[in-house]
Amino acid sequence: MAELSTIARPYAEAVFASARDDQEALASWSTLLSELAQLVSIDEVREALTDPRLNAAKRIELFTGLVKSPLSAAARNFIELLIDNDRILVLPQVSEQFELLKNELEGTALAQITSAFPLSDEQVQQLVAGLEKKFGLKLKPVVTVDSELIGGVRVVVGDQVLDTSVQAQLARMRDTLAA
Repeated sequence: MAELSTIARPYAEAVFASARDDQEALASWSTLLSELAQLVSIDEVREALTDPRLNAAKRIELFTGLVKSPLSAAARNFIELLIDNDRILVLPQVSEQFELLKNELEGTALAQITSAFPLSDEQVQQLVAGLEKKFGLKLKPVVTVDSELIGGVRVVVGDQVLDTSVQAQLARMRDTLAA
């Protein structure tokens, strides 16, 4: 959904620019944007926010009433801006883009590790240590299990993919034999 990320980017950049010099503000916005993105992902909330019978003021009141975290004036203004511009549904993409900007500032990246079998904490730490040397970044691992890989791991860091799974090796062998 390139279109949604294109729409979300200016909002994420604006929030990031307002918080970039304050670590506490960065963490606060990160947490809040994640919560807002989760709220918007709920089907009933999405329906209510797009209900044509509700005006912008009612939508703002409804949405801010669902937020558990205390809202600063800036956060409330941000929500109002998104609702007024009919962009509230891009909050998941805004949150994602904000995290990318935050990680870039911190010199970190998200490492999505998919393994054929569950990994112990020690195995994850060893894998992350090797990957950090390879990528030259501090990595935040997110580990999932996918038995279809048969064996090995697939790691995605940003737009780079390191696939050492048996499934990928079999696919390469198939392609070589077919050529």
